[in-house]
Amino acid sequence: MYRVEVSAEGAYKFNVKSKDYGFIVDVKGAGVTPPDALLASLGSCVGVYIRKYADGAKLPLRDFKIIVDADLGKEAPYYFRQINVAVDLKGAELDDRRKRAILEFVKNCPIHNTLKNNPAIDIVLS
Repeated sequence: MYRVEVSAEGAYKFNVKSKDYGFIVDVKGAGVTPPDALLASLGSCVGVYIRKYADGAKLPLRDFKIIVDADLGKEAPYYFRQINVAVDLKGAELDDRRKRAILEFVKNCPIHNTLKNNPAIDIVLS
């Protein structure tokens, strides 16, 4: 099971803890914003799956960069209507078959699948 704990640390600042790690979410600029954290989760998950594919296929992919961008809609309810993920393989020479295989493999990323499948979300007060 995955679990994070989010504690209010100020007006719009939150301390996020997961296992033995933590980071700050702050809409006023002292940390990532909640939308940034969501996009970072997707991008890093895609990165993990690119690395898994490269390791399994013995591909020499050392460095690569993933850019995830999205715009929130201008009207309520506010949500990302389109999320774009661009992967820069930093000049790795791969044929089209291999590129298609990587793209198909990264679709196994659980964050991608979660966003794609519109999960049920329950919010309770205690």
